[in-house]
Amino acid sequence: MAKDTTGRLRVTVKSAGRLKLSSKLWLERQLNDPYVAQAKRDGLRSRAAYKLIEIDDKYHFLKPGISVVDLGAAPGGWSQIAAKRVGAADGRGKVVAIDLLEMPEIVGVDFAQLDFLHAEAPARLLAMIGGKVDVVLSDMAANTTGHRKTDQLRIVGLVEDAAAFACDVLKPGGTFVAKVFQSGADATLVTQLKRDFVTVKHVKPASSRKDSSERYVLAMGFRGIAAATPEDEPVALS
Repeated sequence: MAKDTTGRLRVTVKSAGRLKLSSKLWLERQLNDPYVAQAKRDGLRSRAAYKLIEIDDKYHFLKPGISVVDLGAAPGGWSQIAAKRVGAADGRGKVVAIDLLEMPEIVGVDFAQLDFLHAEAPARLLAMIGGKVDVVLSDMAANTTGHRKTDQLRIVGLVEDAAAFACDVLKPGGTFVAKVFQSGADATLVTQLKRDFVTVKHVKPASSRKDSSERYVLAMGFRGIAAATPEDEPVALS
């Protein structure tokens, strides 16, 4: 074992040719990631949970008693945090998680294994939760091809689809949080969000890996489907 720049012992994986280089590097990163270790100690399903914790600690949109939808929820790290913060386990708030993959049960979370892009998905969700929702979360990432421009378009396209879904199910004043990756391809997304939400911000949690272009878009104050953006109403982007 070697030490990293902070003095911690660093695990090196010896694959003897059995693993691809990309798999070897991913495994080493997981084994040496302090957030991965902390998630295990805290009983959380993914290190991504800390990203949501950081964002909500600063902007306070997961309030007790509200309703939340978690898109692409598996393995459930964000759903765990949302359920705890809105009081879903105690029946005060509601959390519905959606994913194409199966997800083990989480106390206080209703799970639907479906494609959120399916035409019937918004209606099914509204029936499950009993009406419009306060927050839509998305930590989804599109499958990559290795071609940079193609991957950027896929990533932004997925977030645009998630934003459109959010506009179908959010209450006026609601919040949308989604993972994006820094690039020049998200101008259309930002324009769309400015139209539909009062405030739009880019957020980079400390628990997001420093070498990643990953960041989150936080859109607050949903105007409602029929609302237009008045020219004199301030819209922030940072």
